[in-house]
Amino acid sequence: MNLLTGETIKLTALTEDDLTSITTWFENTTFTQLFDALPAVPKTKSELTSWYEEFTDTNTQFLFAIRTRNKNNFIGYIEIDGILWNHGVGWISIAIGDNNNRGKGYGYESMELALDFAFYELNLNRVQLTVFDYNQSSISLYKKLGFQQEGSYREFIHRYGKRHDMLLFGLLKREWESRTEKLE
Repeated sequence: MNLLTGETIKLTALTEDDLTSITTWFENTTFTQLFDALPAVPKTKSELTSWYEEFTDTNTQFLFAIRTRNKNNFIGYIEIDGILWNHGVGWISIAIGDNNNRGKGYGYESMELALDFAFYELNLNRVQLTVFDYNQSSISLYKKLGFQQEGSYREFIHRYGKRHDMLLFGLLKREWESRTEKLE
């Protein structure tokens, strides 16, 4: 069994060619407002190339392209970063670029693969993430995967004409193992 291949999705290396697609995703303010607290502005290919190059020269962050298994279409990416090896802790984030690829289970399967990688290949003990309270589909996804809400950065972000919380979620290796044992 390939650790990075699921039924409909596979995680592969992100390539410079993929940056063209990511550039178009960042032109969509809905995408950027779901994904990032920074102002929703388009990113240039040069900016994304710098971001991409940061991942190639370190052992504290890993970047994967999300591709459909049957057609090898690039639909998103997953980052595992901010790893503190001495504590076994890391951050995870996912981006599914085109709205047409959301709600099809790709995010769930991709996160399962990435979490298996984080817990069984990197041997992390804890994986954490943040999400904005208005991103209900992502919150549902994270809860379905077993993440626990651990805190709230109250009124952290101003979007859509009002203040929103940024929520902190965490998942421990033993919780992931317990969850996956129940599925077998």
